[in-house]
Amino acid sequence: MDKTKIQKMWIADQGDGTYKNPILYTDYSDPDAIRVGEDYFLIASSFCNTPAVPLLHSKDMVNWKVINYVMEKLPFACYEKPVHGCGTWAPAIRFHEGVYYVFIPMPDEGIMMCKTTDPWGKWSEPSYVKKVVGWIDPCPFWDDDGKAYMVSAFARSRIGFKSMLYMSPIAPDCSGVLDDGQFIYDGHATQPTIEGPKLYKRNGYYYIFAPAGGVKPGWQTVLRSKNIYGPYEEKIVLHQGGSPVNGPHQGAWVDTPSGENWFLHFQDVGNAGRILHLQPMRWENDWPIIGVKDVDGCGEPVMQYKKPDVGGTYPVDAPEDSDFFEGEKLGLQWQWNANYHEEWYQLEKNRLTLYAQPAKEETQLCDISNLLLQKWPAPEFQITTCLHLENLTEGDVAGMISLGGCYTALAVQKKDGKLILQQRTGNWEQNDEIRANLEVVTENRIYLRMRVEKSENICFEISEDEKNFRQAGRVTKATPGRWVGVKAGLFAINERGTKEGYTTSEYFAFEKL
Repeated sequence: MDKTKIQKMWIADQGDGTYKNPILYTDYSDPDAIRVGEDYFLIASSFCNTPAVPLLHSKDMVNWKVINYVMEKLPFACYEKPVHGCGTWAPAIRFHEGVYYVFIPMPDEGIMMCKTTDPWGKWSEPSYVKKVVGWIDPCPFWDDDGKAYMVSAFARSRIGFKSMLYMSPIAPDCSGVLDDGQFIYDGHATQPTIEGPKLYKRNGYYYIFAPAGGVKPGWQTVLRSKNIYGPYEEKIVLHQGGSPVNGPHQGAWVDTPSGENWFLHFQDVGNAGRILHLQPMRWENDWPIIGVKDVDGCGEPVMQYKKPDVGGTYPVDAPEDSDFFEGEKLGLQWQWNANYHEEWYQLEKNRLTLYAQPAKEETQLCDISNLLLQKWPAPEFQITTCLHLENLTEGDVAGMISLGGCYTALAVQKKDGKLILQQRTGNWEQNDEIRANLEVVTENRIYLRMRVEKSENICFEISEDEKNFRQAGRVTKATPGRWVGVKAGLFAINERGTKEGYTTSEYFAFEKL
């Protein structure tokens, strides 16, 4: 594979002073963002994947890079295995008196907090702000008098109700809540499923930006009040309108040093997950208007627009996707399917070694912890990898996987001394994995290719020489996972309970179709 020909799959910066939406065609769900000086930082949900809560950085809000993760592992033993749809939900990031704070809701365990003075460096181990079940989407806020607060929402699946917002006074160092707080808003009548609140203050008003109406068909609501506990006025400020952007909501208000205002939010597109958009924003009569073509103060999303005025021009770029395994650590595009262990892999001499981990033969691939995964970077693409098989031992299974609600993998199983090419396909909700043997593999180095077509069709190919590929297995249709988009990656397991074998990969390369 000639790495000099590899390109990023999605570039939003048009190179002429404009950008196109989405700015990231990648599953950075439930985004929140801040500006600190001339730097922009963005975080997102990551559920049961680790490292957890990706942290992205940009100088212009258009060109982003993943720079870190807030949590290395999830601080509870249950996440040694995948717990689909659980883990880290919509987090919030804030900067106060030289410290970066991230509030991370885990709906079954409580509201956690991590902090740092260096976002590129080590974050503190997570600590409880409130140990509670069913509280979600917390956002901290420091008032002019130094008092601190947390606004939050509720998950009906855990606590029995939703569409309500709650305000809690908290310690200024975010070490915990100070008393019980109170409900401040009931959205049942006009803003059903209101959630994801982000709290700000401007011109004497407290503002809560909060999505409502549900993830796919919903809209962005803004509440305002002169008192932090309300009562709050309400206004819908962004909806789909005539645009192709369904459910434009859940995001962050950010500004530029020049005084411009912008809004970052997601759109749920199904298999690719919740992709990221950037909208212009302005203020009229102390209400924000987001997007363009506003009617009575409610805008709709733009698909192309001039870039933010940040006082400079920065390189066109995007998060990493292809990997030739040249570093000493895994690239930041990778996450594991659950809490990971260092002994699962090794990087050496421009190769990734995956050590086969014990797995019960009846376990579905979607429930394997040591799946090494990354998010889709575009609606269509192909991935090619080179795998060395000479060190597989009896019972090993290693290959490439497309992981969603419906998942499929092309793998080599060593059985009775032979290398068998096999396709495994199943659904994480049904425990119905089908394992189809395709052919005997006679070479110790093979090339596997996964093609993603029309944002849903997954097909595999195999080659022995990296040039002549042929179809392998059947075409399957991907579906999203539990709150997450489809991911692609590699794995190595042993279904006899040993961990003596391993496979090595020379690259994992994305190409445009």
